Amino acid sequence: MKFPIIPVIDLSKPESKQLMVKACEELGFFKVINHGVPMEFISKLESEANNFFSLPVSDKEKAGQPSPFGYGNKSIGHCGDFGLVEYLLLTTKLDSNSHSFLGQTFRGALNDYITEVKRMGCEILEMMADGLKIEQRNVFSKLLTDEQSDSVFRLNHYPPCPDHDKIKNGEHLIGFGEHTDPQIISVLRSNNASGLQISLKDGTWISVPPDHTSFFINVGDSLQVLTNGRFKSVKHRVLSNGLNPRLSMIYFGGPPLSEKLAPLTSLMEGEQKSLYKEFTWFEYKKSLFNSRLADHRLILFQTSIPTAFSI
Repeated sequence: MKFPIIPVIDLSKPESKQLMVKACEELGFFKVINHGVPMEFISKLESEANNFFSLPVSDKEKAGQPSPFGYGNKSIGHCGDFGLVEYLLLTTKLDSNSHSFLGQTFRGALNDYITEVKRMGCEILEMMADGLKIEQRNVFSKLLTDEQSDSVFRLNHYPPCPDHDKIKNGEHLIGFGEHTDPQIISVLRSNNASGLQISLKDGTWISVPPDHTSFFINVGDSLQVLTNGRFKSVKHRVLSNGLNPRLSMIYFGGPPLSEKLAPLTSLMEGEQKSLYKEFTWFEYKKSLFNSRLADHRLILFQTSIPTAFSI
């Protein structure tokens, strides 16, 4: 199978800032290499996650329902979305009381991994700010480093598809339905199983080639707002890929609940107007809670709705 080219950003190269901005403007998605996250941390967490998902369902359910944190199976969210996926939704603020059901080794692996991925995510956001020529280099990253940052971590496990004939006939079996990520940035790493697709501007879905040594970055809705639509929040989905299980690990970098989100004045050129009215991250999360995956939109918070601008 041929895969289209996904922008590849080498974090060690000086030109990466400009390439990153271009990728965010055109696609809202790119791959990063030379990221500095130790493979030891990646492999250890993957091993612990695989051990967890291989447990009997009755044991996994001891993690509790994902309200907000815990174990979910097939049912996604609270509005009827369904996928061929099981998952753990976890807080990124790990302490002696959080997620004790996972055990010390799993918790240690989580802490090591999340610490490194958060560091990388902040570095990428600061490179974006540099590329946009924003004087305050931490204008985006400070929202993740804030003690009240509402960041979360998710482990998704897609078992082998139960109906191989449908896949052979070209039917799409949904692992995780189409959506955009509402936070500022998503940092994704998966094993070598395929399934991830992103949507282009014309609505075409393209497959993303798996790469277990690299990370993929999604622009989130909040970053789209902060850049007044200059960066595009990417719509994506996961299809069931047949025989091979897929494991993905996603850090969702979110702002504090009370953070007011609006386009940065430093990015407004001339008489350019804001596409969004100001809203808090809490208000946006609340609106998402009451909508299905494919239905949530930033339209509720737009000051106007240009026909060429939607997500």
